[in-house]
Amino acid sequence: MKRLIHMQHYQLMLRRLVISMILGIAAATVVWLFHQAMLQLEWLFLSSRRGSLVAAAADLPLWRRLLTPALGGLVAGCILWLFQKYQHQRPSAPTDYMEAFDAGDGRLDVSASLVKSLASLIVVSSGSAIGREGAMILLAALFASIFARYFTPFKEWKLWVACGAAAGMASAYHAPLAGSLFIAEILFGSLMLASLGPVVISAVSALLMSNLLNGGQETLYQVQILTAPWPIQYVLMATLGIIAGFTGPLFLMLMQYSSNFFHHLRLPPPLQLALGGLIVGGLSILFPEVWGNGYSVVQSLLTAPPGVLLIAAILICKLVAILASSGSGAPGGVFTPTLFIGAALGTLVGQVCAIWPEMGQHITLLMALTGMATLLAATTHAPVMSALMVFEMTGEYTLLPGLLLSCVLATTLSRWLRAGSVYRK
Repeated sequence: MKRLIHMQHYQLMLRRLVISMILGIAAATVVWLFHQAMLQLEWLFLSSRRGSLVAAAADLPLWRRLLTPALGGLVAGCILWLFQKYQHQRPSAPTDYMEAFDAGDGRLDVSASLVKSLASLIVVSSGSAIGREGAMILLAALFASIFARYFTPFKEWKLWVACGAAAGMASAYHAPLAGSLFIAEILFGSLMLASLGPVVISAVSALLMSNLLNGGQETLYQVQILTAPWPIQYVLMATLGIIAGFTGPLFLMLMQYSSNFFHHLRLPPPLQLALGGLIVGGLSILFPEVWGNGYSVVQSLLTAPPGVLLIAAILICKLVAILASSGSGAPGGVFTPTLFIGAALGTLVGQVCAIWPEMGQHITLLMALTGMATLLAATTHAPVMSALMVFEMTGEYTLLPGLLLSCVLATTLSRWLRAGSVYRK
């Protein structure tokens, strides 16, 4: 009997291993296909194949730069509005994988999720200041949900949705460990090793498949390799963590105010998203850097940051663009835009610190990376995930102790000021 129990246990482990790898490979493929679709729409909308919305915006005449995000928002809003009318009063599963995990049984509404992802594809390809990764992760979780419903028992559905979401994040950000811990800290609420194993396998499988599809292995952001921080630099990293602890709740509060503002306008969804896009388009006349999720601008901040005044101006305009996009209801995530705000904030602090030579030659880059991690921690309340995310996206393993310290400080202060995170209202 004991041998039979052991055999069943090993069979269960083997089955979960195979399913985890299948979901990881599928998630990477979904993310790659979404990115390819973005490139095609970028060529269709903007006549550009460079893969950078900021560069495409800079090449456009001002009137197109103004109207393109608005038209993209209008089209996406019409799609969502028409689908809502079609779906009116029809019971449906959620389109949020966190809701499906927390309050549901792991099922996602297939048609609604696909429509939401299509709308997100349109708005992010037309310049909206919203993250494309939200739709990527949703599609990966959707595939996992469909697979689970057909091939796994009911009690495992939530686990496989979590695996799909982690694999989607690992593929989108090239960060399998951070993607796994995102699920552990945000969804599971603790490091549940029995559930974390399949999640890690899915995430690693997704990264390997992404490397295969993209033709090589590299970090998401290319930066200069730093040495271990000095004692004074650890103090500065911790100080920036405290600053982020105040900034994170303020950013979440502004997002809530923006959402309430658009809600009180009582516009139909097409006009509401068009208005958000028009605001982004108007800001892009001053700074084309407000287009997109902020990835290319973050890369420039990490390699050749401009002066303090220019960074501050771009930061303010980008913040308004993010608030307009998210508040108007543009489907997408704010994960990468949060990284942009953190990088800009850290770069500003770093350039001020660079006045004193004893702070180190690369203090601006160090503070930019710390700002990314700490603001992410302050808004998600997931300090371990945030520190590991920046470490995996950049390969700066020597910064991990300082990032963990700073992220814990940012999360603690942020939780004290505002109990809810960007994921837990």
